[in-house]
Amino acid sequence: MKLSSAFISILAATNAATASTWFGKSGKSAYNKWHETELERWLSDHDIPYATPADRKDLEEIVKKNWDVYVVAPYQEWDPKKLNSYLVLKGIETKESAEANKQSLLAKVQASWYETEDKTQEAWSNVKDWILDTWTESQLRTFLDKHGISTPQSHKRDTLLQDARENYQTIADRMGEATAYPGNWLYETWSDSDLKEWLDTHGFPAPQPTNRDKLIAIVRRNSRLAYLQMQDQAASATASARAAYQTVTDAVIDSWSESDLKDFADKNGIKVPKGTKANELRAIIRKSRADIMGDTLSASAASVLDSATSRVGNEYAKATNDAAAATQSAFDAAVDTWSQSRLKAYLDARGIPVPQASETDELRALVRKNHHKVASGLTAWTFDDFSYENLKKYLMSSGNDAAKAAGEKKDATREDLVSAAQSAYSSASSAGGNKYASMTSYLTKQTDAAKAPVFDTWSESELKKYLDNYGVKVPQSSTADEMRALARKHATYFRYGTDSPGGTFQAKLGKNLEDTVEWLKEKVGMSGSAAGRKASDEARADAKAKAKEIRDEL
Repeated sequence: MKLSSAFISILAATNAATASTWFGKSGKSAYNKWHETELERWLSDHDIPYATPADRKDLEEIVKKNWDVYVVAPYQEWDPKKLNSYLVLKGIETKESAEANKQSLLAKVQASWYETEDKTQEAWSNVKDWILDTWTESQLRTFLDKHGISTPQSHKRDTLLQDARENYQTIADRMGEATAYPGNWLYETWSDSDLKEWLDTHGFPAPQPTNRDKLIAIVRRNSRLAYLQMQDQAASATASARAAYQTVTDAVIDSWSESDLKDFADKNGIKVPKGTKANELRAIIRKSRADIMGDTLSASAASVLDSATSRVGNEYAKATNDAAAATQSAFDAAVDTWSQSRLKAYLDARGIPVPQASETDELRALVRKNHHKVASGLTAWTFDDFSYENLKKYLMSSGNDAAKAAGEKKDATREDLVSAAQSAYSSASSAGGNKYASMTSYLTKQTDAAKAPVFDTWSESELKKYLDNYGVKVPQSSTADEMRALARKHATYFRYGTDSPGGTFQAKLGKNLEDTVEWLKEKVGMSGSAAGRKASDEARADAKAKAKEIRDEL
């Protein structure tokens, strides 16, 4: 097998075994060996109803009916926008979303999906091989320390990850826990903010409001997809790096001086006999290049590959940290424009006490500190981005006479409806009892649906008042669409504490590409001469341009 194909596949399958075919032949699925509690946990994580009590056979049958849609081909439930975004990330051309047919998008996604069904089944039969891969170095170290496994401070992320994998089963056995679809024990050392941050980082919206169990559920059920995304990014970056190596080597090898050639050979561990002339040096280097780029996997090439595969997770983690810092900066900039009332509302929605007479700067500091804090419950602010029609529906179903009367008014403004909804909520909250329970139950079911088309039907004056409430100044020349975009941006920051559920992940794509290209260029010694440095700079610029193009498309 040529290294040209092996190079990418090695990285894409880092830390995973070679796919076996016995799953496909025997019809076995990973969940066939799961404990009854694991089957129940999987169904609960995916909000799939099941009877209680239920015997194992019934539970397994329900899992079987839903397995393909949630595990083998989760994209089947994606909307056209998400399908299109996936294809853009994969570098696959698509028509404008308005013209794209969902079925054609599905077909393209299916053809380019990360892994085959057999590989999926194998992965879920060896969870420890990948479920920890998206953890940070700090999370891995804390996990090991918690369970009494000594980890010297000198150990870096890849060593900690290996230690965690090797001890995964032992830790679970000691705790009497299942491991195939692990319970909350696996995330015991994570704070609620850690869970929310993981979701923000990997592009999965956190339910708002939510609780710890729900956060763990959404992290657990999306861990495989996050891992696949990470591996795919690494493979893309490596392919670009390899292309850069080939191009640069071809471009500069004949222009290097004898000292440049010796320097290149020295940097790459290429043995050169004493007295070797420049042309002979070029031949030796070309032979080494053929080993790396062609049919033969030399020891030096294997060394580069081994180093690269061990670095994938570390480079990805570094890119994650860089992207998180950029996202935090963008959030901070948005918060700088918010009014005191909006800052207090953000904190109130997350159950964070606000000291009396707090200055605006003190409130902003508190909001930034709680960037990844999850909204702890419904509040009066729940209604502030409901559409006009959904506000009316809520008021009519609230069981509050005054609220119902407000909802029946034909000439009521949106502000009137918001005020009535907040008043009804506050009254029910103070009174408690069945009325409050009924109200919160209704809101929990309706909030996501009510906010799905948020701002689309709002008038310009409503948009302007909404942004005024944030303290955001709207330029006089702004169009309605520009105001809608601005309103969505600040509403998303207010609800999630991040710019968009997928924004951080997309930012990492470019950063990871640049970092990996740079690292591999250094590894093969491509910056050893003036010509090499020039070509290296060109390769880096090309990588940045590609990354920017992807981010712009998204």
